Amino acid sequence: MTAVSDETLLAERFEEHRGRLRAVAHRMLGSPSEAEDAVQEAWLRLRRTDTGALASLGAWLTTVTGRICLDLLRSRAARREQPIDDTFVPDPVLRPLAPADPEQEALRNDSVGIALLVVLESLAPDERLAFVLHDMFAVPFDHIAPVVERSPAATRQLASRARRRVRDAGPPPDPDLGRQRRALDAFQAAARTGDFEALVAVLHPDVVLRADAGALVRGAAGSKTLRGARTVAGSALLFARYNAVARRIVVNDSLGLLSVVDGRIGSVLTLTVTDGLITGIYVLADPDRLARLEVPAERG
Repeated sequence: MTAVSDETLLAERFEEHRGRLRAVAHRMLGSPSEAEDAVQEAWLRLRRTDTGALASLGAWLTTVTGRICLDLLRSRAARREQPIDDTFVPDPVLRPLAPADPEQEALRNDSVGIALLVVLESLAPDERLAFVLHDMFAVPFDHIAPVVERSPAATRQLASRARRRVRDAGPPPDPDLGRQRRALDAFQAAARTGDFEALVAVLHPDVVLRADAGALVRGAAGSKTLRGARTVAGSALLFARYNAVARRIVVNDSLGLLSVVDGRIGSVLTLTVTDGLITGIYVLADPDRLARLEVPAERG
């Protein structure tokens, strides 16, 4: 077999695992673009590796991708002058609101929600790796331990601490788009008509709103965190006119609203719903990060 056909076969085998590796990297890094870079680095490392010595290509690629992401997280933490504050909203993945395409629906089902990414961002890099690889992708602790340079027992404790943080963040959101749509319908209708009490009624008493306008204005009027149904309702009424004309899309795995001004994205809003009530509202209005996103095509 020639070198060219060897590499072609290796590339085909790698492509079989790309989706899983991208999912691992996205959960680790919280950024679709950084996840793609991590997966590409995993491919480059695979090309330099004797695959004949690998017991399982999939397991090796998953572990290597995790290691690449861990190094990136540690480097990111070392460079960061201040910790992420509670107005941070991760980079979204935008898709059209048209579930007829099986491939797009599969991508949505494999996505990770903004609310979970917010919690993952609060974890230490080693905790995040242990939790993501073990709890989300069933990688044994014996395989994760060498990556974090700990014993399997200590690695298990990392995942346990992360699991508690995720559990304490609140009940899991409802993944059903139909129930999300009903909550969003009620939210937009109340905001559009200025019905404050109706708006309060669709919000969970402990609802949290995060608005991230970017590092340059963080802490100013554009970036804020609000808690409580009446406080969040009051803020929502102020921006009702923008939400009224916003286009509905899928943001990661949930319904959201996309505001487009002169062909460019002005803001992205997504929400989480539990038991029919909105428990979280996440708004990304950082112009630098929004400029890197593409407006998803509208589908009839």
